[in-house]
Amino acid sequence: MLQISFTLSLCLFSSVVVSQVDTTKIKSDSLKLPFAIHDEKMLSEEDLANKKEGTYITGVPDLSSDPVNGFGYGAEGTIYFNGKKSDPFFKYTAYRAKIDVALFNTTKSQRELKVAVDIPYILNSKWRFRGEMAYEVNPNHLYFGINSQTSLKGLSYYPNGDQTQALVTNSSYANYERSLTGINQFYNTYQKQEAIINVSMERSFLEGRLRTLIGFEAATVNISTFSGNSFLRNDFNAGLISGVGKNTITFAQLGLIYDSRDLETDPSKGIFAELTNELSLKVLGSNADFNKTFGHVNYYHKLFPSVFKKLVFAGRIAMGYTAGKSPFFEYQDQWSSEGSIEGLGGGATLRGYKQCRFLDRLTQFNNFELRYRFAQFTVLKQHLAFSAVPFFDFGAVWNTGDVMFKQLKNYRYNEGIGLRIAWNVNTILRFDYAISKEDHQFFFSLEHAF
Repeated sequence: MLQISFTLSLCLFSSVVVSQVDTTKIKSDSLKLPFAIHDEKMLSEEDLANKKEGTYITGVPDLSSDPVNGFGYGAEGTIYFNGKKSDPFFKYTAYRAKIDVALFNTTKSQRELKVAVDIPYILNSKWRFRGEMAYEVNPNHLYFGINSQTSLKGLSYYPNGDQTQALVTNSSYANYERSLTGINQFYNTYQKQEAIINVSMERSFLEGRLRTLIGFEAATVNISTFSGNSFLRNDFNAGLISGVGKNTITFAQLGLIYDSRDLETDPSKGIFAELTNELSLKVLGSNADFNKTFGHVNYYHKLFPSVFKKLVFAGRIAMGYTAGKSPFFEYQDQWSSEGSIEGLGGGATLRGYKQCRFLDRLTQFNNFELRYRFAQFTVLKQHLAFSAVPFFDFGAVWNTGDVMFKQLKNYRYNEGIGLRIAWNVNTILRFDYAISKEDHQFFFSLEHAF
């Protein structure tokens, strides 16, 4: 049933994409290429003027302060290979190749090392190669239940752990966290140790706007809890979840992508629509048989171009479903060709709630931003562009799709304000402050949320 549903979804997705394609509008520049690329994929005049030639490095100290992970420090950097302006691909790609490196540590012992490679139009072909290797140890992961019935509940506690006092309900996260003392200190907390490798190849069609994807991922995941009363351990012992302990997870990955963005790293216009499927099978070395499907549509459009030099509306609508006997931690991960999306909650989905605050088989979330560029200048041969970004996020989780429209009360939302700094066009520094009825959070990272 799930395979039939996924096949029908692919067919529907393909028909929608193909119906939007106008093959008659091709810039003469594309004739210099080994194959045609549609003119809507060409960078804007402003971005093209600010794009650097050759090879260069961007890097920033990664500093953060978080009540869960503590004070964080490290570095994130990228080596870009842009080529020369005489290269016909220069006008149509954000880069010819890039290597991302991240090294991060916190005062509460979260550690992460990641190396990723991305090569569009590898060897001047229609193929794109992506690869990633990462290792992380994080003893600060949070768990609030495996389904919507438990995780959507408001936070509650007894003052000073005294059950003779009135129960405090719908608490702020800060007050709830302070109530966790004694044997309950790590009630919602567990440790995740993960090593992962992922490789994929994408092949472009329809003048660069449609891509098919095939990939493979392998990971070892070790989940452990702390002494005392543990929500995760209790659910595991009760047989409600699987995944605690050592796990080997492998995926065969397929995807279909429609991409008409003018600049992948910082779009001003276009659509990025994607449907992916990950199949985990014991015959492929995995511990469990299950399937994950994820789809999202991102839309970018310039508003009032005659008034504002760059005011961009950016919106995303996304949905993911996990079928089969999946480890609980796979509910938290939605896989995209541009990187996994952790949710629901955290810096990429509901920015006003803690990471993975809400959990169930079916996840739906939406993000809307206004990106207004208010200043830009060049200093020491480095081009910097500043944008103010008000945003609004909302999303929900359910156990099955047939109850989505019957349980609209499952939706949670937040609003916020952000700052973006585009450094030499391709590197985006993101600062976001989000507020919900439960929490308020600050994020700093590289790249847009979507």
